[in-house]
Amino acid sequence: MKEAMLYERRDRKRVRCLLCAHHCLISNGKRGLCLVRENHGGILYTQAYGKSISQGIDPVEKKPLYHFYPGSKAFSIATAGCNFHCRFCQNWQISQVLREGGSIFGEELPPDKIVALACESGCQSIAYTYTEPTIFFEYAHDTARLAHQAGLNNIFVTNGYMTREALQVIRPYLEAANVDLKSFDDAFYRKWVGAKLQPVLDTLKLMKELNIWLEVTTLVIPTLSDSEDNLRQIASFIAQELGVSTPWHVSRFYPAYELEHLPQTPIEALRKAREIGLQAGLRYVYEGNVPGSDGNGTFCYNCGHLLVRRSGHVISEYRIQAGHCYNCGAEVDGIGM
Repeated sequence: MKEAMLYERRDRKRVRCLLCAHHCLISNGKRGLCLVRENHGGILYTQAYGKSISQGIDPVEKKPLYHFYPGSKAFSIATAGCNFHCRFCQNWQISQVLREGGSIFGEELPPDKIVALACESGCQSIAYTYTEPTIFFEYAHDTARLAHQAGLNNIFVTNGYMTREALQVIRPYLEAANVDLKSFDDAFYRKWVGAKLQPVLDTLKLMKELNIWLEVTTLVIPTLSDSEDNLRQIASFIAQELGVSTPWHVSRFYPAYELEHLPQTPIEALRKAREIGLQAGLRYVYEGNVPGSDGNGTFCYNCGHLLVRRSGHVISEYRIQAGHCYNCGAEVDGIGM
């Protein structure tokens, strides 16, 4: 175990965790809602530090990040657990393992080893992903700091529920993030996720203020988050609060975890969602989890020409020249384009 960052000591050996928006008040001998942070005698410890439950080399497009060094590789890392309980989680076997009666486990993989492996494999970035990086914040923070010293970028793939304090602590080492905006309905968050909407919106706006490259993902779930009104509200928020240059990934739902009885998202629903995003003025809207779809390509917002063709997470055609459209010269938003 390692002493946690970002907590306050309270009376009767209780502690208040300040890492995520749940702000858990944890009694002595108990754990927070994420189940990986435990109070021992008035000191909060993280039990996930250094315990990698999953690691691998991914194309950065898999995060998904389409406008952050496209075509590069990201060394991806995760630990067990999550501060959300999404009943539709696609990675529930590792994110919800503690709620399902499992224990904290994983391969011992210290931060310096992660950085060494990333460098040896030719990765340009380290991605903290698969589960929620906020719950293994100390592990991610120490790794990210070493990664910077080695000339690597750092990426959070996150539910966006970290506190302002946590985001400001990691900011010096964090270049990019993909944030799940699961719905624009607070009732949806409370019922299906076990959280609230507003902290996620606050995180998105703060990331933009802190100049972190940001892309947003919405899983379009039939009957739950696929209404045109909900999608319009999300698109409007992104355009007005985050900027029209912020890419939006509308992804296909596949039945999983506690919602296996729901159908897959119809392709027509994703195309409608993409159309809604473009109508809201967004420059880049992508259909996710649909290999071979034209909606997975990057088009110039000025002249409409195809700039990047993708087959799944693989780039098959690339027509961006020095960050600009090959046809009309319009600047393509992003980093390392």
